[in-house]
Amino acid sequence: MEIKGYLGDVQLLHLSKTAFLCSREVPASIVLKCYDWAIEQREKRTCIISGFHSKIEKDVLHYLLAGSQPVIMALARGMKDEFNPEIKEAIYSGRLLIITPFEKDVQWVTVETAEARNRFMIEVADDIVIGYASKSGIIKKILKDIKNNKVYCISQS
Repeated sequence: MEIKGYLGDVQLLHLSKTAFLCSREVPASIVLKCYDWAIEQREKRTCIISGFHSKIEKDVLHYLLAGSQPVIMALARGMKDEFNPEIKEAIYSGRLLIITPFEKDVQWVTVETAEARNRFMIEVADDIVIGYASKSGIIKKILKDIKNNKVYCISQS
């Protein structure tokens, strides 16, 4: 897939990137591990790419934006027109890039667009971190197809 739209510093794509994916339903025991991981990545200044769509992914974004490292948000829809002030500030400071592999007329996130976005992120990432993959979810399905030995699962640590 290719990028169909972006907002922010496109040069962030040239950095080493770690993709973070996490199912919507996460056991409580994994939530704190994901938060600890996010704080560790913030302190290491690791560039993280994620959809930041699920609740846990949004929380991880909050922890990351409290730092100064670069972050890439991949949308599972076309480019949005409006973002909250925290997102705008990170874009304008040059540390957040928002990308999408979809045309602007794709206005809704679906199971299909989320899967395509996740596969796109994995394609452009150097490393992959899975916060948690539910047994019947998209992430579990994608994991079966990954031929990358750089996959780390927080839920197994």
